[in-house]
Amino acid sequence: MTAELEQILLQLTQPDNAIIHQATAQLKQAFKDPAIVQALCAVVSGSQNPQVRQSAAVMLRLRVKKHWKNINPSDRESLKLVVLQAFMQETEHTVQHSLSQVCAVMVKHETPDRWPALLQLLNQSTKSSNPHDRQVGFLLLNKVIESNPEPFKPHYCQLLQLFSTVLQDHNNPKALYYCILTLTAITAYTGSEEMNQMRAIIPSLIVALKHLIKADQDQASEAMEVFNELMESEVSIIVPHIADIVHFCLEVGSDTALSGSVRVKALSCIAFLIKLKSKTVLKQKLLNPILQAIFPVLVAAPPPGEQDPDDNEDDIGDGTDDDNPKHCAAQIIDTMALHMPPEKLFQQLMPFTQACLASENPYQRKGGLLCLAVLAEGCADYIRTKMLSSVLQTVCQSLSDSNQVVRCAGLFALGQFSEHLQPEVSKYCSELMPLLLGYLSSLNRAKVRHVTKAFYALENFMENLGSDIEPYLPTLMETMLSALNNNENLKIKELAVSAIGAIANAAKELLVPFFPPVIESLKGFLTTTTEEMRSLQTQSLDTLSVLARTIGKDVFSPLAAECVQLGLNLTDTIDDPDLRRCTYSLYSAVSTVSPDCLTPHLTAITTVMMLALKSNEGITAHLEEDKTFVLLDDDEDDREEEKDVDDFLEDEAETDVHDVAGFSVENAYIDEKEDACDALGEIAFNTGAAYQAFLESSFQQVYEMRDFPHEDVRRAAFGAMGQFCQAQHKVWKENPTEANHHALLKLLDMVLPCFVETVRTEHERQVVMGVLETMNNVIKSCKEEVFKNPLHLKEISYVIRDVLKKKTACQDAGGDEADDEDQQAEYDAMLQEFAGEGIPLLASSVPADSFAPFLNDLLPLIMSKAKSSCTVADRSFSVGTIGEILQALVSVSGGRGVAGRLSNRLLPVLVAGIKDSDPEVRNNSVFGLGCLAQAAGPIVVSDYPMMLSVFSNLLAKESDLRVIDNLCAALCRMILSNKDAIPLEQVVPALVARLPLKEDLEENKTVYSCLAMLYTHSPDLIVKLMRPIVAASSHVLDNKNVDKETQDTVAILMREFAQHHSADFQSALISLAEGQQAKLSVAISAS
Repeated sequence: MTAELEQILLQLTQPDNAIIHQATAQLKQAFKDPAIVQALCAVVSGSQNPQVRQSAAVMLRLRVKKHWKNINPSDRESLKLVVLQAFMQETEHTVQHSLSQVCAVMVKHETPDRWPALLQLLNQSTKSSNPHDRQVGFLLLNKVIESNPEPFKPHYCQLLQLFSTVLQDHNNPKALYYCILTLTAITAYTGSEEMNQMRAIIPSLIVALKHLIKADQDQASEAMEVFNELMESEVSIIVPHIADIVHFCLEVGSDTALSGSVRVKALSCIAFLIKLKSKTVLKQKLLNPILQAIFPVLVAAPPPGEQDPDDNEDDIGDGTDDDNPKHCAAQIIDTMALHMPPEKLFQQLMPFTQACLASENPYQRKGGLLCLAVLAEGCADYIRTKMLSSVLQTVCQSLSDSNQVVRCAGLFALGQFSEHLQPEVSKYCSELMPLLLGYLSSLNRAKVRHVTKAFYALENFMENLGSDIEPYLPTLMETMLSALNNNENLKIKELAVSAIGAIANAAKELLVPFFPPVIESLKGFLTTTTEEMRSLQTQSLDTLSVLARTIGKDVFSPLAAECVQLGLNLTDTIDDPDLRRCTYSLYSAVSTVSPDCLTPHLTAITTVMMLALKSNEGITAHLEEDKTFVLLDDDEDDREEEKDVDDFLEDEAETDVHDVAGFSVENAYIDEKEDACDALGEIAFNTGAAYQAFLESSFQQVYEMRDFPHEDVRRAAFGAMGQFCQAQHKVWKENPTEANHHALLKLLDMVLPCFVETVRTEHERQVVMGVLETMNNVIKSCKEEVFKNPLHLKEISYVIRDVLKKKTACQDAGGDEADDEDQQAEYDAMLQEFAGEGIPLLASSVPADSFAPFLNDLLPLIMSKAKSSCTVADRSFSVGTIGEILQALVSVSGGRGVAGRLSNRLLPVLVAGIKDSDPEVRNNSVFGLGCLAQAAGPIVVSDYPMMLSVFSNLLAKESDLRVIDNLCAALCRMILSNKDAIPLEQVVPALVARLPLKEDLEENKTVYSCLAMLYTHSPDLIVKLMRPIVAASSHVLDNKNVDKETQDTVAILMREFAQHHSADFQSALISLAEGQQAKLSVAISAS
C-alpha cells in the first residue's frame, strides 16, 4: 500500500485539476484501509520527494488527532518511535515542522512522562554542540510544549535554565526564535517557584530580541508577543524591568529602517503595558520618554510622493490602515487617556500637542489634531470642564486649513468630540452646523475619502442635537435625498443613508414629512441582490432600524410586518454575516414598535440567531490546535475518512504560522454574534409570553457565550442574560402562576452569581461596566424577587464594595494604595459609578433593616468621594448617590429609622455640597437634603432651621436653573414631611415665586403634591398665591415632558380653584396669554 499511497500523494502535487480530482477519489478509498497509518509512516520515512513526505506528515497528523483512541497500544508505541526517527533523519525544514506537529498532537494524548524517548531526544538536541541540532531541538520542544504546556510543569525550572543559556546564543536566530516562543507558551503556567528564574531571564530576553530583529523581523515581531504574555499572566515578573522593556520597544517602534510590522508590534506592547499597568508607568516616570518617542512617529510625513493610509483616496477604509506605526502611536495616546488620570497626562502631553498645532508643517498639525481627537473618549470630563471652547476653536480653524490632510484630521477630531463631549458640544450648534453644511454643499466635487470624514463629523454632531436640529432639517434632508436619487457613487449613497439614521436619532417625529421618500429609497436598495449593493443594503437595514425606533409607533407600525419579511427574504437569499447582523437589529427595533409582527416568525428568527452563536465560521484555531486551519467539526460520522481527506486538502499550505492572539476572528462574525445576543435579549423582553417557547434554548446558547474570547461578545451575552431575567419577570407579572415564578427564580439563581463572579474576575473594564449596568437593570425591574434568595443581597453588596475599593481584576491597584487616591482615569471612576448606582437600587428593594449592615459598609466609600480634593465627577457622584439612597429609604419598611440613624453622618456632607463651586454638585446636594428631610421625618426636625437658612442663602444668589428647581422641590419635601416645622408664610411665597420649574420638570410631581396638600390644610395661604400658581400651572398642563399623574394633580387643583374661588381664579386667568388660558379651560372642563 505504501507505494500506491506515495503515487497518489505525488499526483496531488501535479498542476492538473483532472489528475488531482482522480487522486482525491483514490485517497478517500485508501483512507478506508485500516493499514493507512502504517503506510503514511512508511511514506514519511522512506519517500525521496520532500513534498510527498510533507503531505504524508500532514495527513498523519490529521489521522492521529482524530483517531488516536482507535489505534491499539502497540501500534501507538511503534508510531511514536517511527515519527521521532523520521524527525531526526529529516533534512527539509517544512517536513520537520509538520513532523513536530505530529509529535505535538501525540503529546496531547500521551503525557511526556509516558514518552521517555521524546524527553531524551529533546534533552540531547537542545543541548547539542551542533547549532542545527539545537535549532531543530527547539522547534520540536516549542511544538510539543505549545500543544500541552501543563504536563511539562515539573521540567519548567530545568527548561528556564536551558533558556537562559540559549538566549545568549546570538548566532543561532532560529533557536532564539523557538526558545522565546516556548517561553511564551509556559508563562501562563509558571508559579511562584519559577518567579526568580523568570525575572533573571528578562535582560537576556531583550538582548536576544535585538539580535533576532537583525536576523528576521517577522519572527522577531512574533516573538515579542512574550512581553504581552508576561504582562498578562505574571506582571510581577516584569515590574522591575518595565523601564528596560519600554525603552527597547520605543527604540524599535521609532526605527524607520525597520519593517512596519515589527514597529507596530513594539508600539502595541507599550499600549498593552499602559492598559494593564498605567500606575507603574507613571511611578517610574516613563510617561515623558514615551511621549518624546511616539510624537515623531505620530507626526512623521510619509515618503515623498506617498500619502498616509488614512489620507489615501485609493484605499477606501478597508481597515488595513489600522496596522501602521502612526496609527499605533495614536493608539498609545488613546490608551493613556483611557487609563491615566487626566491631570497627570495633560500636564505632560499638552506641550507636545500645542507645538504640533502651531507648526508650519501640515503633518505636525495633523498629528496635533489626531492627538486631541483620541483624548476625547478617555478624558471627556476634563476636556468638557476645563478646555472645551479652546479645543473646539482649534478644530474649527483646522476645517478651513489650506491643506486637505489637516482638514481631514480636523473632521475626524470634530467627530470624536461630538461623540464623547456631550452635551456641551451641542451648545456650539450655531457655529458648527454652518461649517458642516458648507462641506456637504461641495459633495460632488470632493474626494470620497474626504466626504467620508465630513459625514463622520456631521453624523456624530447631529445625532445628539435633539429638537435643535429642526431649523436645519429641510437643508439636510434635501441634500441626503438628492444624494440617494442622483449620485452614481454607491459609497456616497451609503453615507447619505447612514446620515439619515443620525438625523432621525435627533429629529424623531420631526422627520415624519420626509419619511415616505426615504422609505421608498430604502426599499429599492433592499430588494436588489447584486454583490456591489451589499454594503449599501447593510447600511439601509441599520437606518431602517433607527427609523423604527424614532419616527413614532403610528407612522412605522403599518410597515413593521413588511420590514420583517424584507429581512427574512434577504437572509434567505444572501449568505453574509454583516447583512444577517443588521436584520437582527431590525427585528429588535420592530419588537419595540410592533412585537405582534414578529410572533409568527419567531421560530425562523431565533433559529438564524442561534446558529450564528453556535457557528465557528470565521474563527481560526486556538493556539493549542494546529496553527493553519479553520476549526472543524470533529463529530464522528460515516464520512470520517472522506472528511480527513477534505481537511487535508484545506490544510495543504502548511507554513510556519503562529496566531499571536491564540485565535483570530473575522470581525464580521464577531459583530454578528454580538448583535445576535443583543437582539435575542430585546426581542425576548418585548414579545413577552410569545417568546416563552424559545426562552430556555436562547438562554442556554447565550449563556455559553459568557466565556467567548472577544470582549464585545461577552458583554452582549451578559446584557442578554439580564434581559431574559427581565422578560421572565414581565411574563410572571402578567400571568402570576407558580411555574412562571419558579422559572424566574431559577433564572435569577443562575444569572446573578455569574454576574458577581464576572465583576470580580473579568479583566476587560468595558465588560465589567456592562455587567454592572445589566445587574442594576435586573434589580430595578425584578426588585424584591432578586432577593428571595438571601445570598444575593450579601454577594451583590460585597461585590459593589470590592469595586469601590478597587479590588477587582480589571482595576489596576498599582500596589501603592495611598498614592494619589483622588486621581484616577475617568473610566476607572465611571466603573465605580456603575457600582455605586446599585446601592440605591438595593436600598429600594429590601427592608431597610436587612440592608443597613451592608449600607454601613458602603457609605464611607461613597462619602470619601465628596472631599473637595476629588474631581467634580466624583463629588457629584458621591452626593447624588447619597440623595438616591435617601430617596429609596422613603418608601421601604424601616427606612425612616435607618435614615434617622444616618442623618448625623450625612448632613455635614450634603451641607458642604450645597456650597460647592460646581452647579451639578450643588444640585445633587440640594436634592439629597430634601430627601433626608423626607426619609428621616421627625428625627431631623431639629435641623430644619439650619437647613432653611442654608437654602435661603443659596436661593438669594443661585443662577443655575436646575439648582433652583431642585431647591423648590427640596423645600416641598420638607413641607410634605413636617409642615408644622416650617414658617409657611415666609417659605411658600418664596417658593411659588420661583415657579414654573424650568429644567428639572420631573420635580413638578413633588411641587404640586405639596401645593395640593397645602391647599387642603392651609387653603387661605394658597388662595393668596393663586395668581402665580395658576400662571405656573399653565406651563405644566399639556406639557409632553410632564407625566400624566402630575398633570392630573394640577388639573384637580385648578378645578378646585375654579369651583370654590371663582372670582380670584377668573382674575388670575385673564392675566394670562390666550394659549395658556385655553389650556387651563380645557383642563377644568375635562372631568
